[in-house]
Amino acid sequence: MGRLNVALCGIEIDNPVIPASGTFGYGYEFAELYDINILGTFSCKGTTLLPRFGNETPRIAETSAGMLNAVGLQNPGVESVIREELPRLAPCFHKPMMANVSGFSLEEYATVCQLLDEQPQVGWLEVNISCPNVHGGGMSFGTDPAMAAAVTRAVKAVTKKPVIMKLSPNVTDIVAMARACEEAGADGISLINTLMGMRIDLKKRRPLLKNTTGGLSGPAIFPVALRMVYQVARAVSVPVVGLGGVSSAEDVIEMMLAGATAVEVGAANLVDPFACRRIIADLPGVMDRLGIENLKDIIGGATEWEKM
Repeated sequence: MGRLNVALCGIEIDNPVIPASGTFGYGYEFAELYDINILGTFSCKGTTLLPRFGNETPRIAETSAGMLNAVGLQNPGVESVIREELPRLAPCFHKPMMANVSGFSLEEYATVCQLLDEQPQVGWLEVNISCPNVHGGGMSFGTDPAMAAAVTRAVKAVTKKPVIMKLSPNVTDIVAMARACEEAGADGISLINTLMGMRIDLKKRRPLLKNTTGGLSGPAIFPVALRMVYQVARAVSVPVVGLGGVSSAEDVIEMMLAGATAVEVGAANLVDPFACRRIIADLPGVMDRLGIENLKDIIGGATEWEKM
C-alpha cells in the first residue's frame, strides 16, 4: 500500500481526496481535463427520485471568501442517472464511486438508495439529509436527530453497501445528529454541508439570489467545518469524511488530524477544475515537510494532546 492510502468504510482508496457532490457533476465531464482515476473516489451530483430543474436564477453569488448557491438539487432523476450517466462514466473511471442521494420523504430516500445500491459502480451511498421533509411540515431531516435516525434506518433496511450520512451544520448540536445516525446504523458520517447565508444587491436593494438565501461554501467555512469534524470524530466510532472550504494539501492534513478518514473538496473545483489533481500531487511533499510517513497514521492525531 502507498503512503496516501486509507480505508473508507472497509473500502481501500488510493488517497483521501474526494471531489464533493455538486462540484464534479457525474465525473465524466472532468475526465475530459485529466485522468480522474488519480482520485480516491468522487461524490456524484445529488440524485433524487424524480428529475428536478432546480431553483430560478440567479442562484449563484460570490462572497469575499467563498460562494453562495441555491441551485436546488438540479438533476435528471435516479432512473436517468442509472440509464445514462453511469454508463457514460464507466469508460473513464475504473474505481467505486460515491452516490450522493437526496429525498423529500423516507420512502424517496429508501427507493433512490435501493436503486443505486444495485449498481456495480457504486461503492458508497452518501445520504444528504439537508432536504425538507415534505411529509413533516417542511422541517429538514438534518435538523432533528430523530428524523435523521429515521432516514438512516430506512436506507440501511434496503441497502448492502456502506451508508455515509451527510450532516448539515445548521444545527445547535452536531454531535447529537452524528450519534443519532451512528446508533441507527450509519457506516460513516460526512460533514459539513453548506452554511446558510445571503447577499444583497446594493443597487437594486434586494437579495442577490432569487431564493433569497443560499448555502455558503469555500474557504470562509473551513474553520467551522474543522471544528465540527473534530467534535464528531471524537464522539462516534464510524469513519468521518471532512469537507467544507478545503482547497490545499495542508487543509487535507488538517482535516485528517481533526479526525477525518477522507476529505472532500467542493467549491475549489468550481474555481480551479484541476484543484483535486493539484492537492493529490502536493500531498507527498507536504507530508515530507511535516514528517508524516503514512496518512492513515495521522487520523485523529490532533486529539492526542488531550491524553497527556
